[in-house]
Amino acid sequence: MDNQEKTGATEADVDEAMEAEIEESAATVSSEIAELQAQLEQASERHLRLAADFDNYRRRVERERAEHVARAQSSLLRRLLEVLDDLERVTEQAAGSDVNRAFLEGVELIEKKFKQVLESAGVETIDAADGRFNPETMEAVMRIPTDDPAQDDTVQDVFQKGYRFNGILIRPARVSVRKHEG
Repeated sequence: MDNQEKTGATEADVDEAMEAEIEESAATVSSEIAELQAQLEQASERHLRLAADFDNYRRRVERERAEHVARAQSSLLRRLLEVLDDLERVTEQAAGSDVNRAFLEGVELIEKKFKQVLESAGVETIDAADGRFNPETMEAVMRIPTDDPAQDDTVQDVFQKGYRFNGILIRPARVSVRKHEG
């Protein structure tokens, strides 16, 4: 019986050892699974951040490209505005003189059409007449003294109209500004 007891004890020990080894393996596998899940979550978070960063980069590049195009167009428009200024001067000067009325009407029609084309392209006139002086859209070329404090920093005369193109200042309005001195 000693042999049987030894064999039974050995089998029980082997069973216990195997169960312990299985439990240890299961614990190791569980910890490896948890570690892999954590790595997967980190990789997913990194991927989401990179995707968001790329999306922000793409939007910024598109916005910068649109601004670059608008600035290039504004350079051309600035030169065209000089032509419009000349047309306006002709109609202003001719209105008080004995110029051929048909000629004057023709110039006025050209001026009107030119303005419509510019407006349809996104050019806006900066309204500076009888308003507050805004240094972001206006350039003060003359200072007019005033005794009325309510008129301080207001526009008296507009010497040259200002224009914006798609929100970009092409040319500031050139104005005279009242300044209270007291």
